[in-house]
Amino acid sequence: MPAATGAELSLFEIEFSAMGTRCSLSLFATTQEVARTMAEPVIADVTRLEAKYSRYKKDSFLSAINRTAEQGGRIEVDSETAALLDYAHACYEESDGLFDITSGLLRRAWNFQPEGQTQLPDAGELAELLTRVGWEKIEWKQPRLSFLQPGMELDFGGIVKEYAVDRACGLLQTSGAHHALVNLGGDVGVSGAKPDGSAWRVAISDPEQPDSPLHTVELSAGALASSGSYARALEINGQTYSHLLNPKTGYPFTGLQAASVVADQCTVAGSLATIALLKQEHGRHFLEQTGLWFFLKGV
Repeated sequence: MPAATGAELSLFEIEFSAMGTRCSLSLFATTQEVARTMAEPVIADVTRLEAKYSRYKKDSFLSAINRTAEQGGRIEVDSETAALLDYAHACYEESDGLFDITSGLLRRAWNFQPEGQTQLPDAGELAELLTRVGWEKIEWKQPRLSFLQPGMELDFGGIVKEYAVDRACGLLQTSGAHHALVNLGGDVGVSGAKPDGSAWRVAISDPEQPDSPLHTVELSAGALASSGSYARALEINGQTYSHLLNPKTGYPFTGLQAASVVADQCTVAGSLATIALLKQEHGRHFLEQTGLWFFLKGV
């Protein structure tokens, strides 16, 4: 579908829910019907990715992988999953083992749901879970994924939503939506500037006051992703515990509250923001070395 001229375009907002969060598409089109037609492939693809990689859906491919992991078996994966596994391996290496998609298993000892928990996990329980955590306990050689330790589990939660943003921007470009912004729960990408050439203005929320912006970023291309330890946290005996767990100790990280990064791809921006939080006092230096724009919020 060819793009219309700037004078013929109006801004339309299309909202939907996916991946456990509020999502929206802001795009310029000639009519609401055209905007909806452009948005449909994006919504369908985000829904597809949720169905494929949700750990909550028993019929997802991720659940099939985790059933194999539980038995310490092996499974062959498709090319899309292989690409995500390759990226997860790169993140593991870049983060010195802190960004580890096997660490979701530790949630069995920590409850970050609204009802929370009132006591720290039993040390013995954490120690037992840690025997089944660690990317090094996996043998990955495309297309075969082998689990060397029974009782493991994978979680693509730190990658898939950002990957969905990148795919959404590509699909919008293909459908002729060259002036659009994708927002999947705060992970943002654009298919191009506004019709008049101006940038999209995207707000970064304050960790302590999520409804108040800390900073505003202008995007004409690329993506912005944020990672925050404040999003889900526990308070036990007056101490706040982040949902970001150290795969080496089993305990939450402390220090930096939030990180935001602008990059060409949302997948890259999101993983770098998360790694910065995982690196804590070394997070700023880590991001400075990337040469990318970033914003950090401390304790």
